[in-house]
Amino acid sequence: MATMVTFHAHPDDEAINCGGVMRKAFEEGHRVVLVVATRGELGEVEDGFLDEGEQLWERRVRETNDAAEILGATRVEFLGYTDSGMMGEPTNDVAGTFWTADVEEAAQRLAAILREENAEILTVYDDHGGYGHPDHIQVHRVGLRAAELAGTPKVYQATMNRDAANRSRKIFATGEDGQEPPEFDESFGSPEAIITTEVDVTKWTDQKRAAMRAHASQISEESFFLAMPDEVFRVAFGTESFIRVGAKPGIHEYDLYGD
Repeated sequence: MATMVTFHAHPDDEAINCGGVMRKAFEEGHRVVLVVATRGELGEVEDGFLDEGEQLWERRVRETNDAAEILGATRVEFLGYTDSGMMGEPTNDVAGTFWTADVEEAAQRLAAILREENAEILTVYDDHGGYGHPDHIQVHRVGLRAAELAGTPKVYQATMNRDAANRSRKIFATGEDGQEPPEFDESFGSPEAIITTEVDVTKWTDQKRAAMRAHASQISEESFFLAMPDEVFRVAFGTESFIRVGAKPGIHEYDLYGD
């Protein structure tokens, strides 16, 4: 049995980015530990959604624990930073946010968990955080440094296959007028050429989607993630992509637990 620590910026990121590999690892007998940098304080929620006197971060912590149980994580830790908001917003620079955190100090917090768990695998994000969110970029920076400090042997940068997503967008675009699908954001994810690891998680997409549903404060039934038919979801989210740190040129893996 190996231990995988999966490191994320906010509640719900784990289900979207790594939900499949988390459940896969659990069902194959590995230990899964979820670490979240913030409690997602700046998420948006409709009026009346929260209970009287309830703070959003309280709900999101509960949602994270519920999702973690679905995905097979046996330990959940929050590093204690606050949500920085989207890039360029004034909240980026507020004291205590993850974006303003000292990388070395934050890395020490994560490294302590990696050492406690004797983790063999750590997942973080790619160098631009998938789509440029400051907290996601900081996960990359802090995660890589923490792995150095703890001596964690395998580090995978979770990303999205930009080229595959673009192909799927065109395949699943609908409309009787025959118009082309909307323009694709070329900053999204990473190009196929630099992705080293693609894990087929189709078998676990039901649990992945259930974990997304557990984050009801942020992922509504009308959202992109939950509104699409099951068969489309399996295609869109049935593969999770990673860039392995230090991978040999030309490597292509289909699991996080190989050599």
